[in-house]
Amino acid sequence: MPNNSIKSVIHAKDTDIAVISAVGKEDYISLTDIARYRSDDPTAVIANWMRSKDTIEFLGLWEQLNNVDFNPLEFEGFKNEAGANAFTMSPLKWVKTTNAIGIISKSGRYGGTFAHKDIAFEFASWVSPEFKLYIIKDYQRLKEDEAYRLSLDWNVKRLISKANYRIHTEAVKDNLIPPDISQRQQGIIYASEADVLNVALFGQTAAEWRKANPEAKGNMRDYATIEQLLVLANLESANAMFIENGVEQSERVVMLNQLAIKQMKTLSEAASVKQLDILDDDNKSK
Repeated sequence: MPNNSIKSVIHAKDTDIAVISAVGKEDYISLTDIARYRSDDPTAVIANWMRSKDTIEFLGLWEQLNNVDFNPLEFEGFKNEAGANAFTMSPLKWVKTTNAIGIISKSGRYGGTFAHKDIAFEFASWVSPEFKLYIIKDYQRLKEDEAYRLSLDWNVKRLISKANYRIHTEAVKDNLIPPDISQRQQGIIYASEADVLNVALFGQTAAEWRKANPEAKGNMRDYATIEQLLVLANLESANAMFIENGVEQSERVVMLNQLAIKQMKTLSEAASVKQLDILDDDNKSK
């Protein structure tokens, strides 16, 4: 089963429907939660939907359009049998036999059957066309909120990345760059000091990251979290102060790494406490 995690929740007509990221970070919506709108036995609702010939044909077509590893021979067999009184189908049987990716099963606290949003909306239409509209409406709200957060994150990252850059480069220029050297030599010194920060925070140089991520666009800092960029800004200030005080580079790497570990731990603990507060507030509101 692909890695997946609860991403958000759709609220439709007093029904909470979980959304996860899975299979290439596509949105998968809980069929189990949707089925509860109709019955207290969601497994039976999903099984009844999957007995239909129309459903099998739809699922098969979706897989053929989106899954290069789909097994068409097994699908043809199911399609011929679908609709007969003796025909039964379950999500697990469908996935195991045809190598489908449009439907997945998730265990644990938020377990159940999940399906790609295309399939989930089709299932919701079968359960209740009216309910489907409520689901789509709140799903669109989620996507708008997500787009806003991504835009906000991008702007915050941009501001943080510029925050102490000038302080750091000025310290390098004033204390480490000898007079009368070429621009190329200056660039090597600047890059070396940038890698001091990279090693202290990310554990690797820019060149090592590029070698390990040949398909990635940009550099490792473009893929950093907000917490890492906050720490990076602090490391730039600290490194500038160490440079001005004449601390050797080998010593600075160790000191900066210790500072990065401490600050990342503090931010991680703060984020965990905040998440617990959010969950507690959610529980109190229910």
